[in-house]
Amino acid sequence: MNFDLIALALGDVAWISLAFVFGFIARSVGLPPLVGFLATGFLLNSQGIAAGDTLEKLANIGITLLLFTVGLKLNLRTLARPQVWAVAGLHTTVVVALFGFVIYGLALIGIPYVSNLDFKGAFLIAFALSFSSTVFAVKVLEEKGEMASLHGRIAVGILIMQDIIAVLFLAVSTGKWPSAWAFFLVLLIPLRFVLFYVLKRVGHGELLVLFGFTLALGGAELFELVSLKGDLGALLLGVLIASHPKAGELAKTMLEFKNLFLLGFFLSIGMSGQLTIETVLIGALIAPFVLIKSALFFALLAGFRLRARTSLLTSLNLTNFSEFGLIVAAIGVSNGWIADGWLIVMAITLAVSFVIAAGLNKNAHHIYARYQPTWRRMQRPKRLADDSLFNIDGATIVIIGMGGIGTGAYDRMRDQHGETLVGIDIDSVTVKNQQAAGRRVLLGDPSDSDFWDRVQSTHTLKTVMLALPKFSSNLAVLEQLKEASFSGKIAVTAKFDDEAEALKQAGATTVFNVYAEAGNGFASHVVALSP
Repeated sequence: MNFDLIALALGDVAWISLAFVFGFIARSVGLPPLVGFLATGFLLNSQGIAAGDTLEKLANIGITLLLFTVGLKLNLRTLARPQVWAVAGLHTTVVVALFGFVIYGLALIGIPYVSNLDFKGAFLIAFALSFSSTVFAVKVLEEKGEMASLHGRIAVGILIMQDIIAVLFLAVSTGKWPSAWAFFLVLLIPLRFVLFYVLKRVGHGELLVLFGFTLALGGAELFELVSLKGDLGALLLGVLIASHPKAGELAKTMLEFKNLFLLGFFLSIGMSGQLTIETVLIGALIAPFVLIKSALFFALLAGFRLRARTSLLTSLNLTNFSEFGLIVAAIGVSNGWIADGWLIVMAITLAVSFVIAAGLNKNAHHIYARYQPTWRRMQRPKRLADDSLFNIDGATIVIIGMGGIGTGAYDRMRDQHGETLVGIDIDSVTVKNQQAAGRRVLLGDPSDSDFWDRVQSTHTLKTVMLALPKFSSNLAVLEQLKEASFSGKIAVTAKFDDEAEALKQAGATTVFNVYAEAGNGFASHVVALSP
């Protein structure tokens, strides 16, 4: 019997169980479970347990799957917006210059541990701090159901631009330039039609899952073979098939696998090295710099004619430091530019920024609503067409979330009430398709307090029907309705009994349990067909 394998299995059970306990505690106090996973990593590290090959492989697969699913939902036209490429470029330039001089100033005045940095080392650390975490931001957006929102799309676009900057840095600092074979990657464009053909015929079960893994991991490996960042390969493969009707289903299918593997990523951050009092203090000292990053993002986005709310939510999504900072620190250590302890400092700074960002993003809508007049004074009078408020034009019924359930509800309500209703969806592609089908559907964010204030001022709305896929999204809308003093009927869909109870307590007039009522709906449909 192989006792080494038994020891490895028991070790895995131990850290998985510990991650569950700390993740559960974090969730119980209103923080994302990933904060608990980070704490688990630091605890294991304090006990002398280092991240092994198994954990590293889990982390790498998690990041690859994450970027693949981002690609499945990405519209490349978003990257062409100046609110993305210009903001990303300006922000990186200003942050590197500002943080670089501040850190070098701290070194000159003899701050312990920082004093060992020279000019090049200070600016290397500043460059590492200029990036925001793709993993964290996308995970938060998905949990809140806001990936398709304007602020979500702009945040992801900025993160992708930062990834491109990261690739250039790696090429310059390590001499790892793309090989001549990288030119042939353009052949992936005509290959998309083959991928479409396969995706259409793989069905909805295990073959769909395997196809997703093949594209994500295969794309990453293909890019690595030509000396490009593998994660970008996974992202590109996702983009290639994003326009296929089954892309959304594939993204949902890969969701839980991605979340499981990302556990390894968050654990590995905390286990990246031994902690000392000095590294903890310096990491805690640098972590608040993330708020300066956030303020600069807000100023730039508002300056590029985004609404104050969109600018704020995008900035909060990016209020964190990036795992790429660990890579930059590792390159700095290997080249002798900085001391090896800075790798631990960056890990602590990253973890603390995640805790800060988790709290801010959890309360993002409340932060905007509470200080709404202040934020709105900072926005420019002229704004972008797709970031402007709209009217519901006298509608008495609004259906929020125009997926399968919302579409069915819209058609039934239109048959009974005529054209006195309107549909709302956060996804521009969904809105375009619904409008093409002849439905009156508008693009909007239902968690936007500005929107509900404007709707309430018309005094025409009597019924709100929430058919959003995320439980947290439904709760956010109910909170906005409560803040706006809406007195009409509120119907909400739910998938589980505990969610239904929580929605009723949050103000829903009635809750429709999708799974529990499906049988009744099916039977009613059959009865209607009976002679």
